[in-house]
Amino acid sequence: MAEETLHNPKLDEHPDSNTEKDPADWVSGGDPMTGAQASYLTTLAEEAKVDAPSADLSKADASIMIDELKKKVGH
Repeated sequence: MAEETLHNPKLDEHPDSNTEKDPADWVSGGDPMTGAQASYLTTLAEEAKVDAPSADLSKADASIMIDELKKKVGH
């Protein structure tokens, strides 16, 4: 009897996956940024030689700023 291989969905490609959402669509996007986001933003701002962002950023705005600074510093 041939052994049946189980399908592993983790190995499938998902071009239309919902694993990456636009920060504007996040349910918690309006919440204050996390400590990890604040720390990473500070580091990226130093590398990019720009002022550190305001401490009152939302999670969504922090994520957008992280993406922008990563591009600027080449991460």
